[in-house]
Amino acid sequence: MLGRKLIVHQFGVRDYITTWRDMQAFTASRTEDTTDELWLLEHPPVFTQGLAGKEEHVIEPGDIPVVSSDRGGQITYHGPGQIVAYTLIDIKRCGLGIKPFVRHLEQSVIELLAGYGIAAKNRPDAPGVYVNGDKIASLGLRVKRGRAYHGLSLNVNMDLEPFSRITPCGLSGIGVTQLRNLDDTADIKVVAQKFSTIFAAQLGYTSVSATNGRKRPENQRIKSKKQL
Repeated sequence: MLGRKLIVHQFGVRDYITTWRDMQAFTASRTEDTTDELWLLEHPPVFTQGLAGKEEHVIEPGDIPVVSSDRGGQITYHGPGQIVAYTLIDIKRCGLGIKPFVRHLEQSVIELLAGYGIAAKNRPDAPGVYVNGDKIASLGLRVKRGRAYHGLSLNVNMDLEPFSRITPCGLSGIGVTQLRNLDDTADIKVVAQKFSTIFAAQLGYTSVSATNGRKRPENQRIKSKKQL
């Protein structure tokens, strides 16, 4: 069954805007038979502002660019040492609504962290995953015609200072943490692999194949930056 197959692409470090345009193009061109994909990567330093974002949550970005995105949620930071998991999933075909899909994403991170002996939880009032009240993973999705893109970011071994330049996810007073601060053995490549395995099991995929990247679709184009 096509809906139970997942392709996992591991990109390494990749520009945010290029990746975003590719997600839009992939989602716009996919059909009911298109295989779902999970893109795992890191971004160079960038702040991304979701559709619900507010100007006052950008405190002092400095030399880090701020990009207004079409995902849900508010502002967050991406940088090297953080796993970004983009979920190009036909959630309608999977029999899921948006909220259950979000719960599967959160639970995948919670289960991953449990494997490191770390107790984590979600919050009904603020999507994401938290350890001792501090945020370790952020979520932001866009769904069109039952097909999701964007996804989540998990802090593994990164410079957390840029989070002090914003109000992360619009939550005043929220702390930010990362896996390496809780387990100094955490390796980002191993964590990414574990996440993909757990995520695939959470959604019931029976066939998972992995690649070291994905060519940008040659026949898929975004008309202009204004449409982003």
